Amino acid sequence: MATQRLVAVSYPADDGYAAVNAEVLAGDAEVVYTYDLDDAQRRRTVRRADALLAYELPKEVPAGTLDGHGRLGFVQFLSTGVDAVDFSQVPDMLTVACNAGAYAGAVSEHAVAMTLSLAKRLPQRHAALTAGRFDKWLPTLTLDGATCVIVGFGGIGTTTARLLRAFGARIYAVTRTGQTTEPADDAAGIEHLDRALAAADVVVLSLPLTLSTRGLIGARELALMKPDAILINVARGPIIDQAALYEHLRTHPEFSAGIDTWWAEPTGDAPFSTDYPFLDLPNVLGSPHNSSIVAGNMVSAARLAAENVRRYLRGEEVTGVVRRSDYVAEQKRSW
Repeated sequence: MATQRLVAVSYPADDGYAAVNAEVLAGDAEVVYTYDLDDAQRRRTVRRADALLAYELPKEVPAGTLDGHGRLGFVQFLSTGVDAVDFSQVPDMLTVACNAGAYAGAVSEHAVAMTLSLAKRLPQRHAALTAGRFDKWLPTLTLDGATCVIVGFGGIGTTTARLLRAFGARIYAVTRTGQTTEPADDAAGIEHLDRALAAADVVVLSLPLTLSTRGLIGARELALMKPDAILINVARGPIIDQAALYEHLRTHPEFSAGIDTWWAEPTGDAPFSTDYPFLDLPNVLGSPHNSSIVAGNMVSAARLAAENVRRYLRGEEVTGVVRRSDYVAEQKRSW
């Protein structure tokens, strides 16, 4: 008799998440939730599982659980970014996948909303009105014919490109390989980023935070951009050098930035603060890393993650597989 396949879910799951997992994985595996178990029970359950659905590691499993001594072969994350994962606790033999494309629709809408707001100089004009100035004849920008460089042309990047193209924008894709099968007017590898930045009216960052992308945009890269360019970050804060961006925004008032992801983000009810007073600048539009938070989106993301687990269990090709070498320079195992 064949052994029952088992999927462990380590994130806290309400009825919506549980219903999705039960529906998607019915007939392929038993689903067991570990969040409310004690450490010993969590460790035993995860080691018996064929696949793990997680949100945060190592927070959700005890240290040493993923030591290669059990049946576990696949870890699927609910999140698209996995830069917070401690890969020192993930053995080489485990396949790890992010939730590629799960939040593309919502995040791309947010990126375009920020782009339009800054192109039309809405934060600046609002500040002027508040100060009693009615700057009717100061020109704004148009996306019709603008060159929009999208750095990272995955789910979020390609969906953002599709929306921007509807306004008449030209899309310049910057990818790891310099190639894309998605519609774009031009494409280049990351090694040609300088050329892309110099041509850009708008730059949208939608790439993962890895060893090679941390600090990708610094003072030198900002200086290459047009004086009135727009920079949108819906990726991760540390992709941009924080001090360099603040200084560039302060000294180039026609340059503007939309920031959804920050260098330090509070948890729970802790107050939000920044090392530099970005929000005092009229050419900055900020949001609290909420670009993906729309009604029903998290449950939809859970469905996509569960579907990827189902593909793994059925021996089909999975999506979103990540490379450890992008996140750790040297494996430091804890077992």
